[in-house]
Amino acid sequence: MTTQLAEAWSGGDTRLIGATVLAIALIVVLISKAKLHPFLALILGSGVLGLVAGMPVDKLIKSFSSGVGSTVASVGVLVALGAMLGKLLADSGGAEQIVDTIIARSGPKMLPWAMALVAALIGLPMFFEIGLVMLIPVVLLVSRRSGQPLLLLGIPALAGLSVLHGLVPPHPGPLAAAGALNANVGITLALGLLVAIPTVIVAGPLYGKVAARLVPDAAPPAHLVPAADQESDSDSPTRRPSFLATVSTVLLPVVLMMAKALADILLAKENELRRVLDFIGDPLVALLLAVLVGMATLGRAAGFDRARLSGSLADALPPIAGILLIVGAGGGFKQTLVDAGVGDVITRLATGANFSPLLLGWLVAVAIRLATGSATVATVSAAGIVAPLAATLDPTHGALLVLAIGAGSLFFSHVNDAGFWLVKEYFGLSVGQTIKSWSIMETVISVVAIALILPLGALL
Repeated sequence: MTTQLAEAWSGGDTRLIGATVLAIALIVVLISKAKLHPFLALILGSGVLGLVAGMPVDKLIKSFSSGVGSTVASVGVLVALGAMLGKLLADSGGAEQIVDTIIARSGPKMLPWAMALVAALIGLPMFFEIGLVMLIPVVLLVSRRSGQPLLLLGIPALAGLSVLHGLVPPHPGPLAAAGALNANVGITLALGLLVAIPTVIVAGPLYGKVAARLVPDAAPPAHLVPAADQESDSDSPTRRPSFLATVSTVLLPVVLMMAKALADILLAKENELRRVLDFIGDPLVALLLAVLVGMATLGRAAGFDRARLSGSLADALPPIAGILLIVGAGGGFKQTLVDAGVGDVITRLATGANFSPLLLGWLVAVAIRLATGSATVATVSAAGIVAPLAATLDPTHGALLVLAIGAGSLFFSHVNDAGFWLVKEYFGLSVGQTIKSWSIMETVISVVAIALILPLGALL
């Protein structure tokens, strides 16, 4: 096997791998040391990759531009719709309704499990940072009222948010990876939920018990505690949507996309029901329908007039601009990798060495995550590197490759990750305590997820 690989290897392959290592190293240094925005770092890294790999300048520019365009076209609208749904959920009081209902029906022993469920439901349409800011006051309040350790409740909430962020569409990372690998979003969603549930259980309520013992004296900053009991401000809705309406709206796109995935597997192409489900279960249509339904079930139910409803939807878009730029530039980097031929070299190496594509995708994402600190950058970059491998996979294994990359992108968050510092400050932890709790929790998520994904790849 080694002899065959050596015979197939060429000087051009060495140049391509060297160009890739140099480009990734440059991106890492620019983000971690120079504190340059990932959008600019990915552009510069793509330029270095193409030039060192020997791509003509006109081809390099065209390759990067087409990658940005195709990624934003396939992912950008979905991210925008997801942000709108999340904003409606937050502004209408629907998120608070979910929290209050589940917490009210949970006994003391079930509170960690309730926090994980709340985070998972809220985390479906919301970005991690937004969900974290929303849940922190709830965690602090429930911890104080119940007398339970802060991390016993906080870790399950963080796990629920993080797992959904890394593994389940419509979050930007999984969507970007699915687009780069031409994976079926519905199948990715279905398998993502299958992997996410046991992963949240292990990394959330179960590891929460360990984290609470490792960091028993965790206490939030004093100025955050009173905020949890303050009355809602004047902009809060006068009434809230019902729990059933809220949960139904949040789960609507999930149900539609999963129905499409099942129809594609079980029904013939000529079947009329499959045609209908193929349309309404397309991620774009499913999320659009959820937003339109949410305008009535969330916005109108909260008493929003047309102006307030329009303002809420408009306010959802500015915060995602940076995410869209990073994802778009990551798509450009991915396309540059593909057009330079780097992916083909990786594919030959992996095939010749009989190396699992799922494990390879996870390892590449882990390396970039540790270096850059960004789960999104790790996801889009790793997807670009292993993209040619996806062409050889069936739809199920293509979706599992998306999940493997997503799992790798969550590995061991540390001091170069903004999420690390958010958790540290909100929970009043030292750097060492944050590593014992948050960083280890992220690693547990990553390892448990890939430990579930690899057997699924062998079985399906």
